[in-house]
Amino acid sequence: MPIVIPADPNDNEDFDVSAEALDRAQRSRLIRRTRTALGLSQTEFASRFRVPVGTLRDWEQARATPPDFAIAYVRVIGKHPDLVAKVVA
Repeated sequence: MPIVIPADPNDNEDFDVSAEALDRAQRSRLIRRTRTALGLSQTEFASRFRVPVGTLRDWEQARATPPDFAIAYVRVIGKHPDLVAKVVA
């Protein structure tokens, strides 16, 4: 995987960032921002929108890459949270 952001040579703890890692970070940020904009905890969001809380945590902390369908689902949640909650209830 190509390096998108090279490590800072003046920082011994810095590391290269691959395109995959950057994509995973952007996806995790979208999910976290959507949840916090709704004022929901991880547990509340997971319960309301039928996402396993462990999966949500892994996505938000960029330990796992959310698949494309999950990103699409989160975008719909962000635009129509009450409708989605009603449909999945």
